[in-house]
Amino acid sequence: MKPWHEQDAFWEDLEGHLFSPARLEQTAGEVDQVLALAGVKPGATVLDLCCGPGRHSMELAHRGFAVMGVDRTRRYVEEARRNARARGLSSAQFSVADMRSFRQPDAFDLVINLFTSFGYFEDPADDRRVMDNVYASLRRGGRFLIDTHGKESLAARFRPRDWYEEDGAIFLEERVVSQDWGWIDSRWIRLQADRRSEFRVSHRLYSAVELKRLARDAGFSEAVVFGALDGTPYDHRATRLVLLAAKGSA
Repeated sequence: MKPWHEQDAFWEDLEGHLFSPARLEQTAGEVDQVLALAGVKPGATVLDLCCGPGRHSMELAHRGFAVMGVDRTRRYVEEARRNARARGLSSAQFSVADMRSFRQPDAFDLVINLFTSFGYFEDPADDRRVMDNVYASLRRGGRFLIDTHGKESLAARFRPRDWYEEDGAIFLEERVVSQDWGWIDSRWIRLQADRRSEFRVSHRLYSAVELKRLARDAGFSEAVVFGALDGTPYDHRATRLVLLAAKGSA
């Protein structure tokens, strides 16, 4: 069986949950924060790596950036293309590709990887491959921004079981940490009307030090971390692990 992140049915069945109206409403604010952290200006070229249906890509294009959105899920990419055409956003282009193989040397001023889209692969060498691809794809002085779960911030608020309601459905979640806090497996159960659906999700957990080391090992000259996209410190109050790495200008 394919790993969960390569199963189209997973992404298609959960699209309404992953990209709910409430989450879509957060897009503009998230882009505000990304641009403030990264310090790029309209006219720059941006790679939205694991773009999903393109919510950040299109917001960036609307603000004057040239954007390439990349995702492995063809349905998402086709939806993003349709929406970009409908909105007249010709500066937003989309491509179906795996982030382990996508590389366009010296093409981008900024690469973003948001919404916990890093660390899916069982082999840690694949994460290094992604980092190498991003480094090669950035121009000198370009920046790479990752927004994910941090090992420390997740441990501080860890709950093995949880549940919540959303859009008429009840979601149950069970989490198991393994590999010395290096990996997390999650079991999601969705109850809606008379239908029960179950999904499995897993990914690698990085500490701030580990993620910074991965970036520097790939060649990035500078790597700093934050506790959220708003630029708050990565301390005991952090809710996310946000890495901003720079490719040297020399």
